Amino acid sequence: MSNSLQSAVDEVINSRYSCRAFLPRAVPRETIAEILAVASRAPSGTNIQPWKVWVLTGETKARVSDKILAVFDDPGEAATHVEPYIYYPREWVSPYVERRRQVGRQLYSLLNIQKGDAQRMHEQFARNYKFFDAPVGLIFSVNSIMEQGSWLDSGMLLQNVMLAAKARGLDTCPQVAPIQFHRIIKQELGIPDGEVLICAMSMGHADPDAPENALRTERMALDEWVSFRD
Repeated sequence: MSNSLQSAVDEVINSRYSCRAFLPRAVPRETIAEILAVASRAPSGTNIQPWKVWVLTGETKARVSDKILAVFDDPGEAATHVEPYIYYPREWVSPYVERRRQVGRQLYSLLNIQKGDAQRMHEQFARNYKFFDAPVGLIFSVNSIMEQGSWLDSGMLLQNVMLAAKARGLDTCPQVAPIQFHRIIKQELGIPDGEVLICAMSMGHADPDAPENALRTERMALDEWVSFRD
């Protein structure tokens, strides 16, 4: 690999972050299709390519957002919507709980949201369901017959999508929050019952003036998670 190619790849990976505020500038359908075509080079066990992607723009994206927000703002109704799978551990332990709390504190500090301000926290979380005002929302799914290996394959597709987008000057934010309302999403998009929604993703041009987009999360030193065996 040439040094210039290595530098370009490293730059795309290192510059990717979870963007939480987007400009209204549209992304051409051709660009979205190009990103997904490149991303489809992700590996999958015996090349089964188990993933499906549902692209939301314009009125469809707005309708899905409005439907979810109407339920999210009603605590009783929202409680009737549960995730199709368990994403986070049932019991948090160290060091994971500290990392989770740290990123929350960092984000709310940038947004000047004080601890205990339930209304502001609710409003900020609700932005997940508007895809942070991005012009493009993506929904990823796998067939319900698939096992954990296909979810791993889909994760590699997701990373490819984010990197291919970044290489084209676009930013992204992978989101699990909308999947709580998978029944609404599936109904509005006509997604078959046999598909399990994995996650959503916002895509577009980052708002450079949004304070939340200054957040850059830390990564552990290698000696905290890598063991070399010679």
